Amino acid sequence: MTVTTRLRSGETRTAGVAPGRTRRRRVDSLKAFLYVAPALAFSLIFLIVPTLQTAWYSLYDWNGLSAATWAGVQNYIDIVQDEQLRDSFMHVGVLVVFYSFLPIAIALLLTMVISRAHALRGMSFFRTVLFLPQVIASVVIATTWLAIYSPNGLLNTLLRAIGLDSLTHVWLGDFNTALVSVGFVGTWLNVGLCLVLFLSGVGNVQPELFEAARLDGASGLQEFFGITLPALRGQITVALTLTVVSSLKTFDLVYITTRGGPGNSTSVPAFEAYNRAFNSGQVGSAASVAVVLTIGILLITALIGRLQPKDTE
Repeated sequence: MTVTTRLRSGETRTAGVAPGRTRRRRVDSLKAFLYVAPALAFSLIFLIVPTLQTAWYSLYDWNGLSAATWAGVQNYIDIVQDEQLRDSFMHVGVLVVFYSFLPIAIALLLTMVISRAHALRGMSFFRTVLFLPQVIASVVIATTWLAIYSPNGLLNTLLRAIGLDSLTHVWLGDFNTALVSVGFVGTWLNVGLCLVLFLSGVGNVQPELFEAARLDGASGLQEFFGITLPALRGQITVALTLTVVSSLKTFDLVYITTRGGPGNSTSVPAFEAYNRAFNSGQVGSAASVAVVLTIGILLITALIGRLQPKDTE
């Protein structure tokens, strides 16, 4: 490569770029590629290829063993026509309320109360306890709540102890309460996550803003809606993304506590995909459910991401 420079006298001078510098740039580029190559290979082998393979399986009627027959888009049509599959997507919509909207609302309320306090002793311990469910294995959480909801479990025992025997219930065995009971587990699970996110956001707000608002006689609600809530827009977007995605891909909690029952009252898409693939021999149908669920998660995540405030310089 050459660079031509025109001098003031009108003469031109040609200078060449050192070959060593070009070679060094190529080596640096190769090194950079080698650094990311393992991650790219991992994603290709364990994410991209299986995803494409699942999408291919969804176009066939296959039981996982014998020869597959072409089904086209029939498996996707069945998602709309099959009442059991249709109900599973409706159930996960209900779980979004319990897994996402309720935890965010409760965490915002707690954040408003805590931000008004001048000093709260033991805040670090408080945050740790609330965040603890996030680091406990989901199998342990599901098993614990299965015991709590059992006929002789902690919940019914407490109700009997305070004289509310009429409210005791087979919480996970009733068509009317099973899905709500599973949803409340999600609420308990995600409140701590949302609260920790919101408290970290409040910690980034200048204390002078709160002091000025209090000197002006602002009420707790005015302070919350005027200062705290606008400052937490980014954290709310993150919390909304994490909690909505966790509700849409719910599987282990349902699998351990209810197995989709009683009847079909707690079935969700992830459980239906598993059940059809490994128990019913409907691999094509399971693959179509997985593809629709994946696309739904990606679209919802993209929509929620639009709420994220843009960085301003």
